[in-house]
Amino acid sequence: MAKKNKKDKDAKKARAEAKAKKNQAKAEQKDKKLSKKNQLEEEDDDMAIEDILENFKKQQEQFEKINIETVSKPTKRINSCMISNPIHGKNELILFGGENTSTTTTFYNDLFTYNPENDQWKKYTSQNSPMPRSSSAMISHPTGIALLHGGEFSSPKQNTFYHYSDTWLLDCATKEWSKVENKNGPSARSGHRMTVWKNFIILHGGFRDLGTSTTYLKDLWLFDVTKYKWTQVEFPPNHAIPDARSGHSLIPTQDGALLWGGYCKVKAGKGLQKGKILSDCWYLKMKSDVSGIRWERRKKQGFQPSPRVGCSMVHHKGRGILFGGVFDFEETEESLDSLFYNDLFTYQIEINRWFSLSMRSQRKKTIKIGPKTTKDKEKELQDILNSILKKNNLTDDDSEDPNAIEEELKINDDESNSEDESKDGQVTKQYEVMNQLPHVRFNATTAVVNDTLYIFGGSWELGEKDYSIDSFYSIDLNKLDGVTVYWEDMEEIEAAKELGEQFSDEEDEDDEEEDEDDGEEEIVDQKLVAEEDEEEEEIEADEDEMEIPDPRPWLPHPKPFETLRAFYVRTGATFLEWAISNNRDSKGKHLKKKSFELTEDRWWERRDQVRIEEDKMEELGGIENIVERDTTQVNKRR
Repeated sequence: MAKKNKKDKDAKKARAEAKAKKNQAKAEQKDKKLSKKNQLEEEDDDMAIEDILENFKKQQEQFEKINIETVSKPTKRINSCMISNPIHGKNELILFGGENTSTTTTFYNDLFTYNPENDQWKKYTSQNSPMPRSSSAMISHPTGIALLHGGEFSSPKQNTFYHYSDTWLLDCATKEWSKVENKNGPSARSGHRMTVWKNFIILHGGFRDLGTSTTYLKDLWLFDVTKYKWTQVEFPPNHAIPDARSGHSLIPTQDGALLWGGYCKVKAGKGLQKGKILSDCWYLKMKSDVSGIRWERRKKQGFQPSPRVGCSMVHHKGRGILFGGVFDFEETEESLDSLFYNDLFTYQIEINRWFSLSMRSQRKKTIKIGPKTTKDKEKELQDILNSILKKNNLTDDDSEDPNAIEEELKINDDESNSEDESKDGQVTKQYEVMNQLPHVRFNATTAVVNDTLYIFGGSWELGEKDYSIDSFYSIDLNKLDGVTVYWEDMEEIEAAKELGEQFSDEEDEDDEEEDEDDGEEEIVDQKLVAEEDEEEEEIEADEDEMEIPDPRPWLPHPKPFETLRAFYVRTGATFLEWAISNNRDSKGKHLKKKSFELTEDRWWERRDQVRIEEDKMEELGGIENIVERDTTQVNKRR
């Protein structure tokens, strides 16, 4: 037995040694192959490093590449953002995002631009764009950028809902997007508003839909365009601030910003909420030191627009322009009755006054014939301006341009420019001009470019169904002589109105039959009443007082039907002397330009008052043609 065991042990030991030797040979072979592979990879890396960088660069370029195409118009959408391009001398609208709810809900993240000079739409798309959204806030800054924040997104059937909290910057020259990486910025929200003051972009309010309830916000944030950083403004504990809201108006002022109106929901019983339309007005006094920023509530004065929401104002020449809106005047647990508007209002910021604007019939243009033509008067003004500059030793070293009024100041002559031809001589499209304002709606997107108000889209409701209005209009805020209709699709709305009238007749018949049946118990649909509804302030000023006080009565005043050009020709010398006294370091053509800017500010400052006078004159005599009196001819009064 011993010999057998010894023999077995030797055999086992030999097999183990052979196996170990075999495994060692395999390991050496594997290491050899791996070493060779690593060597080849290192050689490839050394050789292909430039190619790798080039490939990475191409991928990045493809990511940032902007595709541009000319289109007839943007696709149908609502709740988009529309701003004017802030670059000096660039007349352009910028439209971003929105949603289409015609069948299923579709959200967009494409960017469109519209050039009024050549009547051309362009579509910009890139992989480096913000995600699709609607009801976001977007504002342009004079530095040439635009800031986008927040918005909302949902599934096609709106089963899931999402709010964004990201911030994006758009280069308005190149149309390139860049995301701002800032963790301590405003929370996710929709329906908020933004405006600009110096190097700050101001953000206020908004709402957040949590599915089971909706939270309205009242926080105030500042975005510093020099640091690309968000900062929340904190107020003292006892300092009065505006209530939480969304869909309000926020427009810039010289000292800060002005907030008006909005919408929120308040408790109206156990588990119920009632919508509340706000019509209060607040002035935000800005300071470079954020800790010194304060809210001031403004009292109501004179005429006020009826309460409404979905009518955010757009800023123009020291005033706000407001269009449309909706008022929910009967809200119950089962139904909601609403009144829609299409009226146009202007709010004068400095004097805290509202005024109604209406379209005028187009007046015929007449050629004014007299001893002095327009060119003669302009030449006479030019001689007066040059003599004033020479007297004060403020002439330029270079010779004065005799066409300075036309070339440097670029005053538009409405009577000399052809309405049918563009700058390059090509015939432009002819559009319908309405004498009435567009169809009633709320949440229309508005912006002002070069004294022209543009209105894009909007919504209208019938019963429980919303209808999107696919349309685009413009209104000359100087003339108010009609609404230019670029496109307008009202077929769906007209059809809905016809069906609504039929259903209304059927419901009336059903109601009569139910009234005759006394056996059934009547179910009352109880009206919702807010638990805490503050009383509105009393209007202090007299309702009949419609004249606009003049904050600077010592300055020349525009005459009824006097164009900006005519006003400057008449008063340019006075404003040049004022420009000299306030701009000691300027001279020559720079002072002339400054004098025109002062003239233009004054002309728009008194525009609403002059328009009231013009309306009164037209009511009295049906005035069509205004001819300037020749002061060189002396006529006796009998």
